[in-house]
Amino acid sequence: MTAEHTRLTAVLRELRDRTDLSLAALSQRTTYSKSSWERYLNGKSLPPRQAVRELCQVAKEPDGRLLALWEIAESDWSGRAAVPAPVPAAEELRPQLQEPPSPSGTRRPRGSMSGLMVVLASACAVVVGGVALVLFLLPDREAREGEPLSASTPYSLAPQCHGAACEGRDPMRMLCGIGPGTLTTYRTTTGAHVELRYSKKCGASWARVWGARIGDRVEVTAGGPSHSVRIMDAVDAETYVYTGMTAAQPGSTVRACFRPASADSERECAEARVGEAAATGSRS
Repeated sequence: MTAEHTRLTAVLRELRDRTDLSLAALSQRTTYSKSSWERYLNGKSLPPRQAVRELCQVAKEPDGRLLALWEIAESDWSGRAAVPAPVPAAEELRPQLQEPPSPSGTRRPRGSMSGLMVVLASACAVVVGGVALVLFLLPDREAREGEPLSASTPYSLAPQCHGAACEGRDPMRMLCGIGPGTLTTYRTTTGAHVELRYSKKCGASWARVWGARIGDRVEVTAGGPSHSVRIMDAVDAETYVYTGMTAAQPGSTVRACFRPASADSERECAEARVGEAAATGSRS
């Protein structure tokens, strides 16, 4: 499983959690079966592009970013992203190779050495890929109790960091975005939504924003370093955008501030304490 496939799987699982639909109910709302969704959401196979679009529709999520992520994951999955080594580099190496003469007294064809190098490179890729698969498919001890994805599948995707190790890192790439809690949601005067999220598994919080405008910025902190994200383009404006994570634990106060692109607009902040009711937003 590639890193992009892992990230795509994490986002799809988050979307499914937001719909609060069982796999059976999800299959009734889409053109894909319960067993197909079990494979897609457990990372065992890459979903078709149409399945990603249908899940976005069910979750009322703009599909722009998810489809872009799917394109990258599919390219890696299919091998189309593999780039062959430049020929000049291989040519530069050849004069340094001292090949023994063949029994007939003539030198072996250079292609045989190149072929050996390709075989060795392929073998290394298989070994590395196998190790990566083992690392990603770790036991998930805190899987949803209401409905396991499959009784016959004891493995699922586990978080890749915890606490301080998550500081500033992408919640989706680190798989902290699977089943997080929502601390508070705040609607800004410009119509954007800012949401504070918390993952108990990762011991970290982050902010996500949607409905924002190009140039808007959101930052988050839990008393330590602050991490921000800026709405860069139309794709960002049409879907979720996430800040980096900040280490948090029960009792931590997490604060998110929204800074509109317009210079004459006020900064708006919202905060919540992990494990307690959300605080109201404020302007400054």
